[in-house]
Amino acid sequence: MDVNGKKVLVCDCEGTMSLDARALERALQGGACAPNTQLCRAQLANAESALKGKSPVLIACTQEAPLFLETRAGIERASPVSFVNVRERAGWSAEGAQATPKIAALLAEAALDLVPATAVTMESAGVLLVLGRDDGAIQAAKKLAGRLSPTVVLTGRIDDIPAPALMDVPVFRGRIKSARGRLGDFKIEVENFAPARPSARAALEFADAGGTGVSECDLILDLRGEAPLFPGGEKRDGYFRPDPGNPVQVADALLRLADMVGTFEKPRYIAYDAAICAHARSQKIGCRRCLDVCPTGATAPEGDGIAYDPYACAGCGLCAAVCPTGAAAYQLPSGDGVFDRLRVLLGTYAKAGGEHPVLLVHALEKGGEIIDALARFGDGLPARVLPFALNQPTQIGIDFMFAAFAYGAERIVVLLAPDRDKNTEPFAREAGLADTVMAGLGYGVGRIVIVETRDPEELARVLGGLVPTKDAEPTEAKIMGRKRQALASALAYLHAHAPKPVDVLPLPEGSPFGAIKVDVAGCTLCLSCVGACPANALKDNPTEKPQLSFLEANCVQCGLCRNTCPEKVITLEPRLSFLPAARTHQVIKEEEPFQCIRCGKPFGARSSIERIAEKLKAHPMFAGEGALERLKMCDNCRVVAMAEEDTHPLAGAPRPMVRTTEDYLKEREELRRMAQTDMKAKGISPSVEPGPKPVKKG
Repeated sequence: MDVNGKKVLVCDCEGTMSLDARALERALQGGACAPNTQLCRAQLANAESALKGKSPVLIACTQEAPLFLETRAGIERASPVSFVNVRERAGWSAEGAQATPKIAALLAEAALDLVPATAVTMESAGVLLVLGRDDGAIQAAKKLAGRLSPTVVLTGRIDDIPAPALMDVPVFRGRIKSARGRLGDFKIEVENFAPARPSARAALEFADAGGTGVSECDLILDLRGEAPLFPGGEKRDGYFRPDPGNPVQVADALLRLADMVGTFEKPRYIAYDAAICAHARSQKIGCRRCLDVCPTGATAPEGDGIAYDPYACAGCGLCAAVCPTGAAAYQLPSGDGVFDRLRVLLGTYAKAGGEHPVLLVHALEKGGEIIDALARFGDGLPARVLPFALNQPTQIGIDFMFAAFAYGAERIVVLLAPDRDKNTEPFAREAGLADTVMAGLGYGVGRIVIVETRDPEELARVLGGLVPTKDAEPTEAKIMGRKRQALASALAYLHAHAPKPVDVLPLPEGSPFGAIKVDVAGCTLCLSCVGACPANALKDNPTEKPQLSFLEANCVQCGLCRNTCPEKVITLEPRLSFLPAARTHQVIKEEEPFQCIRCGKPFGARSSIERIAEKLKAHPMFAGEGALERLKMCDNCRVVAMAEEDTHPLAGAPRPMVRTTEDYLKEREELRRMAQTDMKAKGISPSVEPGPKPVKKG
């Protein structure tokens, strides 16, 4: 059977599950289906024959994948091979006889060609820093000395630690001041850094004078039993923090550390587009969602945008889930891969006759273990529950949820692992928002169920308690594009087929949909909000007249327009509007342009020019004749008017004339002449000195 260009091999695993070959042929339209019974043993030749062909091979078995890979390695120019688990996820179930639509859906989904994420590389030379408080740290370092290059730093109070008879690992004491970096490039700043004395006899002693230094290492083993050095410490690659009181955890960490030498790769989980990021504009802060939810400190403000550290990122996907614009997009798989999987999985299930599908979103590894246990030791998954494995279930946002409902999912059950997914509140808010919208459209409450458990029986109880409902026919349209485009497509379909298609749905504060309210009387059409809006929801009209218009469908309620507005006349109104007006620009305010008082040319908004003139009329720079009138002129006339005046607003005081000695002498003579003329006019002889006359004696 061929599906999407792949040769598909199915097996009923020695008759332990039911496979309806004819139903699979009809559902997948891939030609004849010949199920195997023991593909990994007696019928291994069938797998060899397929691997020798020209088409890629998809084998419906994951348990024996190592055997099939070994078989492929012995074939020259063998075809690519991939695997899908239909046994634990569908066949091994109390409802296995009704699971044919689900098996067809799982096979069709697995046959898709998805674009993988790009990767970042890290180099480790095996330089290890062991942090601890007792002899356990030294013993751990000694065990790794043959594979790595360990150094021990003891912290806290150090009492009665036996001095090693053989100092085969360097031992220091100190206090950790700060830590930064990642696998292959850690930098640990240590205060009171001092080496162990070689003369220590019974217990370790250290040099008295301790300095401050920076330890550069590739790996860290933290046995202090204190708070982690990094946010979300256990998720930082190269940083191991077992419980020092748990020998099993310590042994597991040592075993993993022993192989941490060489080149390592990890996916670049997030693709970031600064052009549509709503974090800030001109140092005015708007959206902070990714900064608030990141558990590992991989996000940080950088100018008006966000800096993403791909090495610190652990791939939880919360930033992408809560991002209102799609500036942070999850890349595992990249592009529209997740939406393609949804469309094929739910679409194939419906075409094969499946009804009332429940989408079970789970982590590939942790969730897969719970599903396996349920299949092996319980009744397995119900036939209508479609497992949907992701790197992390918290990576899905409301765009995924609405797309799943539009494609026909009756409910979405999200399986979270309590020991792994600790920061679930942001994800729960997103799920709550989607549930609010679905309830508001008449689809009912409880469409999204979050289950935090590692107990297969508890998962079975939740799945068994879901009551089927009747929904509209699923869409066959392809939901794709960036986050806002996918949301618009899915919501339009859900509204068109809703039991209660309301026009406007109020939403809680902080929702990524809504409108703005503008106090039109106070707005001066300065258009600062237009320049700040990252989603192009606000628009001006530069060709005709001063105008402010608003496109509600684009608004993400980031608040940048409100925070930027100098008049403080903008408020946010969270809501979801399905009216046609929400998809077109609506004029909020417009005015006739102000006309230049000199040439009559229209420029600026009348309210803005009048407001500026009113505020500056008492300013000293505009107190002179004609200065205030220049504000009411266009740019050309303003230049001409300033050139026609004798004064220049930026000119300093006139330079004084140069004076010489001759000038001073002339001035003195002139003053003397003027004084004589004045004395004659008053009848005073210039030869007689003024003042009292002397009295003669004798």
